[in-house]
Amino acid sequence: MFIATLIANGTLTAGDISEARDRLENAGCAPTAQAWIEEGYAADIGFGMSPDQARLAVEGVFAGTDVVVQPLVNRVKRLLVADMDSTMITVECIDELADYAGIKAEIAAVTERAMRGELDFASALDARVALLKDLSAQAIGQCLEERVRITDGAVTLIRTMRARGAHTVLVSGGFTHFAEPVGRAIGFDRMVANRLGIAEDKLTGLVEKPIVDSSTKLSVLEEERKARGLAIEQVLAVGDGANDLNMIRAAGLGVAYHAKPVVAAAAGARIDHTDLSALLYAQGIARKDWIEG
Repeated sequence: MFIATLIANGTLTAGDISEARDRLENAGCAPTAQAWIEEGYAADIGFGMSPDQARLAVEGVFAGTDVVVQPLVNRVKRLLVADMDSTMITVECIDELADYAGIKAEIAAVTERAMRGELDFASALDARVALLKDLSAQAIGQCLEERVRITDGAVTLIRTMRARGAHTVLVSGGFTHFAEPVGRAIGFDRMVANRLGIAEDKLTGLVEKPIVDSSTKLSVLEEERKARGLAIEQVLAVGDGANDLNMIRAAGLGVAYHAKPVVAAAAGARIDHTDLSALLYAQGIARKDWIEG
């Protein structure tokens, strides 16, 4: 059995659910029961076959509504591995840090290309960090305080999943100076990120090796999964950029969150309209059972 979950920001109607059910029927998916998770916000439609056809039938059809299609078994996840920049927080830290050096536009253009998969991530990171050489290390704390904002729904997602026994890992191609305080603030169990070189209170323009990249994100996911004896189907991964693709593809539920086109096209699910609390609805968890951030 499979579940199609429709998720919106209070605008979901009974008519939307009925139309989605009809679309699943016409696509040969054999819909069964339907039920609200949260009236106006999320609803489930069960169906018996053809999940790929189900996605084609209902994804992107209803304005302002995200759709997550997945097996019913192992719907509630026991491991979450998440990207940080533009996923758990609203900005790309290296771009904001570059603003303190007066070169944000130059670095942001490279970041965008790397996140779209047009550049090798490690080489692009080395090149961008090199441009930050001699920037005062005090800019890191200033950037963290002034620019970094946690994405809506992030704290609720992580705290609710942890309260239900899940293990949560923040794995970032960004920097520990941001990932560690952000991870603590959100409530992650573990944080993995790159280390900026600093000497005499200035950035050296170097990143410690090995660089945390797409292969690292995949290896962290597999390490954590195997350490807990979990099946792939019990894993949720979420990110927005090309360096998240490996872990997204490896997870039982791999989610592209407000993602670059290459990621959205490859992910098993995409969240384009709602916030990170959508990933609780996707697990069938109603707001009354959330631990609000």
